[in-house]
Amino acid sequence: MRQRGRTGARRPRGGGHGAHGGTPAVPAGWRDPRCPRRGCRRAGGHRRGRRGPGPRRREVAPPRSHGNGAGPRCGGGRRRRRIGTMSSLAVSEPPASRAPSRSTARSPALSPAPGPSRCGGERRRNASDAGAGLGAVQDTQLRSVDLSQVIKLLEDSDSKDLEKEQLKTLKKVVKHFENGLPLKDLAQIIEILNLCAEKMNEQEAFTEPLCELIKLCGLPFQKKKLSDEVSYSVAVSNCIAQLGYLMRVPSSQVRIQICKCVVSFYNTELPRKLLSGYQPTSANYKIQMAELGGLAETLILSLTLVENQLTEKLWVLKALQHLSSSGVNCRLMMKAQAASRLCLYLNGVDPSGQLVFRSSEILWNLLENTSKEEVVNQLSSLECVYALKEVFVDLLMHGFRHYDRQLRNDLLVIATLLAENPAAPMIESGFTKLLIVLATFTEAKIPNPLIKGLKLTYSYEDFELKKLLFNVIAVLSKDPCAVQLLRENYVMPALLCYVKPNQKPGFHDWPAAQYEELQLHAIAILASVAPLLVDKYLSCQANTLLLVFLEWCIGQDPFFGQGNSFHGTGGRGNKLAQMRCSLRVLRSVVSLYDDAVNLNLCDQGAISQLLDILKYAANKSKEKEDAIVLEIQADTLFILSALCENDLHRKELFSYEGVDILIPFIQMDPKRLYSGLGHNCLLFSALDCLWSCVIGCYIAEDYFLEKQGIFLLLDLLALKQKNLCNIILGILVEFCDNPKTTLHISTWRGEKDQTAANLLIELWRQEELELGVKRDRYGRIADVKRPIASSFQKQQEVIPMPANCPSFAIMEISENIRAKLYSLLCKLGFENLPGLSAKNFVTLAIIQRYIDFKVGEVWTELCAEIKEEFRPVTSDKEALKVISKISEDTGRIVAALQTEVLESQHHQEIQEEEKTYTKIQAIHKQREMVNKSWKNFLTRTSKYEALKVRNLSDGARFTFTV
Repeated sequence: MRQRGRTGARRPRGGGHGAHGGTPAVPAGWRDPRCPRRGCRRAGGHRRGRRGPGPRRREVAPPRSHGNGAGPRCGGGRRRRRIGTMSSLAVSEPPASRAPSRSTARSPALSPAPGPSRCGGERRRNASDAGAGLGAVQDTQLRSVDLSQVIKLLEDSDSKDLEKEQLKTLKKVVKHFENGLPLKDLAQIIEILNLCAEKMNEQEAFTEPLCELIKLCGLPFQKKKLSDEVSYSVAVSNCIAQLGYLMRVPSSQVRIQICKCVVSFYNTELPRKLLSGYQPTSANYKIQMAELGGLAETLILSLTLVENQLTEKLWVLKALQHLSSSGVNCRLMMKAQAASRLCLYLNGVDPSGQLVFRSSEILWNLLENTSKEEVVNQLSSLECVYALKEVFVDLLMHGFRHYDRQLRNDLLVIATLLAENPAAPMIESGFTKLLIVLATFTEAKIPNPLIKGLKLTYSYEDFELKKLLFNVIAVLSKDPCAVQLLRENYVMPALLCYVKPNQKPGFHDWPAAQYEELQLHAIAILASVAPLLVDKYLSCQANTLLLVFLEWCIGQDPFFGQGNSFHGTGGRGNKLAQMRCSLRVLRSVVSLYDDAVNLNLCDQGAISQLLDILKYAANKSKEKEDAIVLEIQADTLFILSALCENDLHRKELFSYEGVDILIPFIQMDPKRLYSGLGHNCLLFSALDCLWSCVIGCYIAEDYFLEKQGIFLLLDLLALKQKNLCNIILGILVEFCDNPKTTLHISTWRGEKDQTAANLLIELWRQEELELGVKRDRYGRIADVKRPIASSFQKQQEVIPMPANCPSFAIMEISENIRAKLYSLLCKLGFENLPGLSAKNFVTLAIIQRYIDFKVGEVWTELCAEIKEEFRPVTSDKEALKVISKISEDTGRIVAALQTEVLESQHHQEIQEEEKTYTKIQAIHKQREMVNKSWKNFLTRTSKYEALKVRNLSDGARFTFTV
């Protein structure tokens, strides 16, 4: 059942002037209390919908964290932490005050204060909404009070009688505004607050009125018109800023009341009575004005004033915890070095545990709402790292409560973020070594004085700790300075403990699902660590363990994976997740191309076993094709490529069985390449495996040709996909060393009976179009001086290069496919190529002289470089001139040949046109004769006289003939 209670903490606005005597020195970085606040800040930036403050009367859900990275969030959801009361403090906390919090962890050993429990997403009631349900609320007439007279009275000289009058007047003011301060009176209220603060230095009697005025600031301000919130925004922000400046007053009661007032900003309760003609300001108004007034920055600076007062410090931290729910406030706090200041408080003396709790909560909010890099940079001092280490060790060794373990894990995540920063002195402080020892001590079982007496349980928090420690290992593996520590502290043996078949659920004392998650996490980290510790990898016989584990993965033993974790995605009810992680480890070590590692693998039959894995994955793919199966296939093909490259014996082991497995990958439907599951990566892996495992071994090459593999490659090439052309052309060029290959290429026919030569020439034209090579509309050379230069190449200025550095003309060869097309056509021959048109012959003339043109480009660059640095002698100048002329003459010869080809084609077209015209004429003449014969026939059959004449003429011809 929820209780509704009034906000007990009200705070006055205002602060004394820095020039007044008797006030303590203001810390560096504070502004003059009289100075106007920055008006350019956005007043409406407070986010609604955040989880509101307040203790929750339910058991805490354990924090979730995923094992693949450190950050403010360890898992998909947002952790909730209960904000406890401060019952241990000297001054009681207002029951309705609550702070927005990042997670749900119970406050240490403190009972929650009674009061309403609200969620941060619940919006506070607006004043306009409140008016509808105020049947029982009594309006109060606001009698006029002359605040100017009050100010004048407080400014008068001090005397005993006058002091009593001043105190009496202040009580009247408090009574008068007990239901809230109107916005129009805030400017004078600020001045009254400042005057009271000045008098407090010599007259302690003003402490109580000042606190009462501060309480009033905690109530909702009152407005007459909707526009008042905007009209008085500057005055209100100045008023709230004064609360921070009043922290300079050397009174514990005042400071605590200020903090209570700030906490009350986040309270949703309205006063019992409303002023007649007024309505409360909107729920978030004071929070927005606090952002505009820079209150959070001022409170951070005020921490230097309360360093030795634990109660006051805790109240300041509580107020900051509420304020840190806003991104604007967090950015203001970071300007005052909030992260480093708060981190130094982590290991402070505090029996209640509130100090470390609230400091860590604010740090979390800073990480969430500001730049993570900026927060980490502020925490990367040696003092901060030592403080973080000390409190972490204390919670680790002496924290036995649920809350202690959660807080320990939170600090470990912050430490992980620090470990990602190379500038953080984690190694120098000994924190890195401690974390590595913690991550491995349960598996290595080697005593270490750093953790003497430590024993982890199998609770959920310790499970989270284990995953976080594994994640620290992954982070440290990226730091070269930490590699030696990883080698010395048994990281490799500890991780390899998890590379073994699961015998039965729960046999490792962890529940089956949790053990599987730890196993997958450990193997995933092994993929990062193994390449750094190759000597340890080999000495621990890691290859053997992995191969045995992979054999179990494809075996028929019943096993039902849970698939709960990040690394277990796609592995529910099968062993695919374990197989994927293990193959990633092998991939990471074989990619080093270390002879000892690869030889050790091959000696244990890895090639045959990897082929079995491909068959197993192919069968799984037929059942259901998903991303994890495709990734397993791609990784396996990559491992085979790395093992077989440049080793003829291993290629022979791969040959027949491997080619049979590769063919279906090359026959893949091109539409699958755009499925998003990873078919494109699988196809590239298959092509790479073909290049590394088949080419160079005549047995494998001949078998591939028998399987019509060249036809399949040309079918893929005919798709003209930019990312595929380069690797396929490279494979075809290498295959052409086999004399049987050219016959297969010449025999191939594509769509519309397209030949291989026609396809290669079309690819050349497409490449030149993308490079911006200058050609005329018929495809002829347009620039005889630089006939094959791209538009980008022509824009390059002459840059003198060392002799061992290739020039741009040489580098350009490997950046496009023209060189491969030229090599392939050289293998086929430039004569008697079937299926070519005149346009193709025009392009073929350029391809045939590609090397000559490329040599000319190199000489052109050489001449330009020489002219930049030297002036050649006459003989050299003549030689360079002749060489340049040869290059230009070659371009002119090719251009003339192209023109001749086009003219020959034009002449042939004219001849064909004339022949066609002659045929058409003959056809027309024949049709005329047929028509004339038909007319004669019709005449004879329709007119007797005509028939008689025809018979007489026929008889005469017969007589003459006889």
